[in-house]
Amino acid sequence: MSRGGLQQMANRRDEIATQLWNAHNCSEAAATLSRNEATATLKLAEQLGDGELCSFVAGKKLISTVLLNFCCSADILAIAYVIDALVGFCCIPGYSYTALPDKCPKCVELKLPREGAAFCTQDCFKSSWSTHKSVHLKEKLSALGLGAPGEQNSASPNDGWLYCLKKGQARTPKLPHFDWTGSLRPYPISRRRAVPADIDQPDWAIDGIPKIEPNSDLQHVVEIKTPELIDRMREACQIAREVLDAAARVVRPGVTTDEIDDVVHEATIAAGGYPSPLNYYFFPKSCCTSINEVICHGIPDARKLEDGDIVNVDVTVYYKGVHGDLNETFFVGNVDEASRQLVQCTYECLEKAIAIVKPGVRFREIGEVINRHASMAGFSVVKSICGHGIGELFHCAPNIPHYARNKAVGVMKAGQTYTIEPMINAGVWRDRMWPDGWTAVTVDGKRSAQFEHTLLVTETGVEVLTARLPSSPDVFPWLSS
Repeated sequence: MSRGGLQQMANRRDEIATQLWNAHNCSEAAATLSRNEATATLKLAEQLGDGELCSFVAGKKLISTVLLNFCCSADILAIAYVIDALVGFCCIPGYSYTALPDKCPKCVELKLPREGAAFCTQDCFKSSWSTHKSVHLKEKLSALGLGAPGEQNSASPNDGWLYCLKKGQARTPKLPHFDWTGSLRPYPISRRRAVPADIDQPDWAIDGIPKIEPNSDLQHVVEIKTPELIDRMREACQIAREVLDAAARVVRPGVTTDEIDDVVHEATIAAGGYPSPLNYYFFPKSCCTSINEVICHGIPDARKLEDGDIVNVDVTVYYKGVHGDLNETFFVGNVDEASRQLVQCTYECLEKAIAIVKPGVRFREIGEVINRHASMAGFSVVKSICGHGIGELFHCAPNIPHYARNKAVGVMKAGQTYTIEPMINAGVWRDRMWPDGWTAVTVDGKRSAQFEHTLLVTETGVEVLTARLPSSPDVFPWLSS
């Protein structure tokens, strides 16, 4: 489909959306939309960036709500879900969408009373989201007979299954039904580790909810760091590097990812820092450990690493009011050649992306470089999760997509700090979320690898704030050769 027909299709989507609001039933409105038109819409969605999509997808009141549930606004799969909701995906039998324009769609799904779910406008809804979304979790916990967010589960670690619910707020003794894509399964997780009271902590440490970050102007404006702030970031990033190196030294068959998390936690505390992931939107652990088909955000648990696994350890440290973020993918014992090639290619993708960082380069070019190298090796680049700005905020502008033909806005300037963290899959790029609300896995069950650095744009190029140290363990064969 040509881009000349973009506005015509946008108008068509608006007509469909209006009918949906009035009819409250997708099947009626979708009857006016042909299967070919819906298919063309989805194909176009895959070709366009997030900015163009937002101007073209129908149901403008719905799209921003749905995107709030995803890590990156450029998540094409999220857009597909929106289109699916609006057009009934070509009249699937029994498909019905009953959300009203000013009612929370999630509340509709959970059949919650309208009194607590109605909003005067979408702006009203968005501004209330950070507090309103807790209503959904309370309902889920109530349905399982568990306490409210923040309450301790009565089960002890020896009671058997303790599986993490959405955002890790509580545990359930039953492994939920799920269409697992690979051989990996979740294992029991231990309780959250304590942080000494004298250590400076981010605003989510107690109740799990970031207060400053979601509403900061730095979600829309890329900050130019002051020299004093840059010095603090250098300190935080060096600690983060040393913590990751400590974790790398214990990676071997028979070690659990929970034991790796313990090493990360204790090393961070010993350095006077706070492990940034801990209780961030209720994430229950101090680092992320992603094994084999897990793309990112895996929760450390009681599973022992096995010979032939690959495992990514993602560490972020909060120190002196700023964050330092990095990750690496490690070999566990004897790894097959295909996995070695995947991990090495991912490392090279990051290195090639870093090599182009300097003032005046467009952010979108990072994805071009990464995608070119990965595709030449026969791998795919995950599109749904991106790099991010970092500093006093854990996540902020700019978003750094890692795939080609992205629509990232802006150019690099001296004083900016952000992460580049490509996720490269052996199979297709698409991901699926486990029921814990965190663990992203490949849809085909094939392996994925990732590397990440926190970078500072300088007047002449780039400084890798989380660069490997002379003391870093020698775990990557291609660096030795």
